[in-house]
Amino acid sequence: MTTTQDLQPQPTETEAPPPPPEEAPVRRSAVSRRGLLGAAGAGMAGLAAGAVGGYALGSQETASSPALSPGTRTYPFYGEHQAGILTPMQDRMHFAAFDVITDSREELVQLLKDWTTAAARMTQGLPAGELGPTSGPYAAPPDDTGEAIGLPPAGLTITFGFGPTLFGTEGKSRFGLAGRQPAALQRLPHFPADKLDPLRSDGDLCVQACADDPQVAIHAVRNLARIAFGRAALRWSQLGFGRTSSTSTSQATPRNLMGFKDGTMNVKAEDTAAVDEHVWVPTDADSKGTWLAGGSYLVVRRINMTIETWDRQPLSEQEQVFGRTKAEGAPLTGGSEFSQPDFDLQDGDQEPLVATDAHVRLVHPSNNGGAKMLRRGYNFVDGSDRLGRMDAGLFFLAYVRDPRTQFIPIQTKLGLGDRLSEYIQHTGSALFAVPPGIAEGEYIGQSLFA
Repeated sequence: MTTTQDLQPQPTETEAPPPPPEEAPVRRSAVSRRGLLGAAGAGMAGLAAGAVGGYALGSQETASSPALSPGTRTYPFYGEHQAGILTPMQDRMHFAAFDVITDSREELVQLLKDWTTAAARMTQGLPAGELGPTSGPYAAPPDDTGEAIGLPPAGLTITFGFGPTLFGTEGKSRFGLAGRQPAALQRLPHFPADKLDPLRSDGDLCVQACADDPQVAIHAVRNLARIAFGRAALRWSQLGFGRTSSTSTSQATPRNLMGFKDGTMNVKAEDTAAVDEHVWVPTDADSKGTWLAGGSYLVVRRINMTIETWDRQPLSEQEQVFGRTKAEGAPLTGGSEFSQPDFDLQDGDQEPLVATDAHVRLVHPSNNGGAKMLRRGYNFVDGSDRLGRMDAGLFFLAYVRDPRTQFIPIQTKLGLGDRLSEYIQHTGSALFAVPPGIAEGEYIGQSLFA
């Protein structure tokens, strides 16, 4: 049975919180970002007087320290699977896709090693690199950009993935990886009604940083981009807020920007059988992709909503579009949010209560061969255009065992007949292979390059 190491309850605040059990995923940082400034109340001015170069490590937090806020929780970076997949969803996200600009396999591997080191540190509340008088030349740029100093770890997770173009383009192998590209790792097709922006699509590498503090998530991607200089360049990125899915039964179902509960039937981490069936790539999935066993595929879709048009629709139309009630999220056939819809139930005019083009009918597992996904989407608002319309929508993230059977057929169906398509437009698209987790001393993607 799959081990889900990040499902233990979060520690509560007490005067002297007991240490978590050995297997618990939520741990207190030995050194917090705030500790980098010395004692919590010392402040920048006091530190400057006693630390060469403006940075110093503070004292470690102990059991006798004051109770710590929930923002100080951390998730292990090392483990059987990468964090940020089953992890209970944090409130904020910074996603970034990179293009590898070096032709050297050795430089690419070294980049992944450098990213691993930095990510392991940042997820535990430490800076990306050492800070202080012994960290390097004072005349050189510091090994951390500094904007997260003084902030707690905020449950940061950093998840890495590899795009199909990392393995080769136009029939040409890159980095000697062509023979290791899984059959399922192909550029997503152009689905019906797509209006994709190539500047918001695809990429050789991806980074998903999730945290409960937006500055912590932004800091993580910023430092990884800095570390990548000369080896990989940022292709595009997206900020997200207000999760639109729940990955744990401990979390309530959130709402998207259309005001509806989103991801009611999402795969939950506690259901290990469903996770094994729908999320993790098995060892015998593909002879070329044995390195991906225990990993997953990440589907990325940037979905703009025509907010102004939607807001003018009557409640009856909005509920018919989704096939659920707006207030409770229950199917229109009755019950509560988690009741199964009865697609055969009809009204007095012999019309189905859940319309044939309703979103919930088209995506329901019963109408898609039992296919499910583990979604980790976020809302986004990127300002407005010159006509005063909001550039807003859903940044769809979903982890699947095989996109060819779990995502592509469903999205094709939605593009052809989903009533929701009148109010949304897909503007970005990507697919990445997310390698399994690693042990300390290894680097992300080592199974691919070994």
